[in-house]
Amino acid sequence: MELCNFGLIVKVVTECFWRCLNELHSAGTRILTSHQSVGRELALIRICPSILNADRSNLALEIAKISKESDLLHLDVMDNIFVPNMTFSLEESRKIIEEAPIPVDAHLMIIDPDVKAHLYAKAGAASVTFHLEASSNPELTSQQIRGEGARVGIALKPNTPFSTLAPLMEFLDMVLIMTVEPGFGGQSFMANMMPKVAEARAEIDAKHLGKIWLQVDGGISLETISQASLAGADTFVAGSAVFKAGTPGEMVDSLRLQASKS
Repeated sequence: MELCNFGLIVKVVTECFWRCLNELHSAGTRILTSHQSVGRELALIRICPSILNADRSNLALEIAKISKESDLLHLDVMDNIFVPNMTFSLEESRKIIEEAPIPVDAHLMIIDPDVKAHLYAKAGAASVTFHLEASSNPELTSQQIRGEGARVGIALKPNTPFSTLAPLMEFLDMVLIMTVEPGFGGQSFMANMMPKVAEARAEIDAKHLGKIWLQVDGGISLETISQASLAGADTFVAGSAVFKAGTPGEMVDSLRLQASKS
């Protein structure tokens, strides 16, 4: 009799366990569906504030303002040759990478990425992006960056067609479509780049390259991020919109929410 009672108890407990598990699953499904009803999940949107527009005299404080809300810190490296501006040297970049509380996304606007790109990965950058226009051997440069343990991105200036990058997609973790001419922050968003973004998204989806992030950089704000998101971008660089806001961290959250609605 005691054995029968024990078996009955086990049966009841098991049924209760599975009933609760199914209810939790259903609740989770409802929450996910609710997210999808207003657009993409927030977790699929990445916001990368660019310190090009931050107060460099107090960079640590500026980064602290956005580190909790941001996915990556966008580090613009310029050599005054590839673009008419100069920003951070390799040593300055290494210091920023070491001290940053979040992963660093290094965007190299330099004339010799085939020689130097892997050094930024070696310095600890989580992601290193170089320009196709400056590279004579993008496949090898990509392999060198990956060899140092970083994600690989290739950027295209506005006048460079996406078709030039398409054959290299298998070597990449990210594609960066510039929505301004590289070199300076605070420029106006180039809406005419959205067909290029859409073309890149179509290529990523057609080849089932879901691991590739599609990033846009230039003029991203609450007014423009929806256009880029609708075109297929999932990773957004924002400089002036973030660091000129009264509360930069809240602006990062607002940008993410706005992009998710598209």
